[in-house]
Amino acid sequence: MSARIRPLSPFVADQIAAGEVVERPASIVKELLENSLDAGASHIRVDVEQAGVKRIRVRDDGVGIHAEDLRLAVARHATSKIVTAKDLAQVATFGFRGEALASAASVAKLRIVSRPADADAGWQLDVAGGEEQAFRPAAHPPGTTVEVADLFFNTPARRKFLKTERTELLHVQEAVRRIALANPKTGFELAAGSRSLDGLTAGSSVEDRIAALFGSRFMAESVAVDESGSGMRLHGWVGLPVHSDSRATRQRFYVNGRSVQDRLAVHAVRQAYRDVLFHGRHPVFALFFELASTLVDVNVHPSKDEVRFRRSRDVHDFIFGKLAKVLRDLRPGLPRTRQAASEGVGASQGGLGFDHRHGSATAANLARLFHERSLGEVREARSGYAVAAQDGADEGRAPPMGYAIAQLHGVYVLAENAEGLVIVDMHAAHERITYEHMKAQLLDGGVQRQRLLVPVALDVASGEADFVQARSAELKALGIVVERSGPASIVVREVPTLLGSADIEQLTRDLIDDLVEFGSSDLVRERQERLLADAACHVSIRAHQRLTIAEMNALLRRMESTDNIGQCNHGRPTFVVQAMADLDRLFLRGQ
Repeated sequence: MSARIRPLSPFVADQIAAGEVVERPASIVKELLENSLDAGASHIRVDVEQAGVKRIRVRDDGVGIHAEDLRLAVARHATSKIVTAKDLAQVATFGFRGEALASAASVAKLRIVSRPADADAGWQLDVAGGEEQAFRPAAHPPGTTVEVADLFFNTPARRKFLKTERTELLHVQEAVRRIALANPKTGFELAAGSRSLDGLTAGSSVEDRIAALFGSRFMAESVAVDESGSGMRLHGWVGLPVHSDSRATRQRFYVNGRSVQDRLAVHAVRQAYRDVLFHGRHPVFALFFELASTLVDVNVHPSKDEVRFRRSRDVHDFIFGKLAKVLRDLRPGLPRTRQAASEGVGASQGGLGFDHRHGSATAANLARLFHERSLGEVREARSGYAVAAQDGADEGRAPPMGYAIAQLHGVYVLAENAEGLVIVDMHAAHERITYEHMKAQLLDGGVQRQRLLVPVALDVASGEADFVQARSAELKALGIVVERSGPASIVVREVPTLLGSADIEQLTRDLIDDLVEFGSSDLVRERQERLLADAACHVSIRAHQRLTIAEMNALLRRMESTDNIGQCNHGRPTFVVQAMADLDRLFLRGQ
């Protein structure tokens, strides 16, 4: 017998709605902080007991709530921030759904005390489990205090899903810090019982706020980003590849000032770092992305942690392209010229092709193609650089990587520059130089394809077959020539030359998945780069291989004109600089 349709009771409906907004104490803290910011608060204090399960108190000095509006503040879908459906297309406030206070009131004991600046006294509203308990005048300075006590007192089963007190407190601290980072003009305090956890003064710059939350080491090992174009702007700080984390815990991304967790944006950032980051590591960044409010939908989920972009592919390509350029252009001493690339080591007279008829494009075959050229380049340029080094030394000038003075144990090149001592891992540095040269020769001119003797047939969902039929030109540009062969089948006829020995079926499926989810894909290039990285490792200068001073200087000059030179192909540092001041401290000079 089929069940009959009946309306839910108000209590059950409120619990369902609250479950979308109030996941844990940190969820309430986040919503209350956003309300305080919308109210124009210049200082916000957060106090929690038992990680917020027993009590959360948020006090601000914002505009306050009028007495006649207090009851509406805890009513579902009541808000002062939007009026019409058109307002949803250009939300400029953190809150707008009118669900946060109502949800908290349905699963906890809620007290709101507020006083507008022009009122003689404040008013207090007490609500428990969605039922009003008291409404009376109360003494209060201008601003609002919201207190949430006994979280989930009426739904004890939900308490069982909370983590330990320490874990929940870390989530609360994370929520405060995420919001505080993007609002440096507002002061924030966080206390757990009698213990103060965070104290961030108002009126600081974004840079100061990031330094306070990420640490001074991050600021010393990061680069500022400020890129604009196509009606979009990306600014903030990204950690250098050597400054990374084992977990993705220090990644902050904001859209029009709102902290979000967006898979598309994180994917774009990860792709920008893919060629320079050590295996298993995650980049550290604090990035602010701005675009017209009409181009982003913030009304995706009640928690407001997710957004949807109207032109998602453009957004992905913008973020990836700008960050990749910033990381690629990093040089020792940050010189921006590429002139040296055509003068010294690695100068190429014409392209280097790979004919798939002469063998599969394995790392070993590619290594053989580059072997003589790669090892010979350093020696070919040594005489010219020896003269340049001598002339520079006579004139008192030193390039960013300085001039070689010795080789240590056949592994490290020691050089002297204006700052102090430069130590270069010669294998790692030459590996990056060779790798970038290989990419320029084999990849940057477009994807070379080879036709399969036996086309690969794949059974797919009808929607994927439709997708292939509509995007075949785009797939071809990425190196895969694929056609629809039936209602739910496709056939692959050509693949990138360098990936001729790869699993064609898996490569094609992964490529389609990437295009469907992110609107673009770097999968083919990523796998080609992986093959070239292995080949570059094989042909680069080896440890214990003795170089002359001229050869070392040739290597240093080539480093100054090579993309991503700070790391080898595996993400390891290629050089470090020991400043004279640091060396003086080691030897207690001047003390």
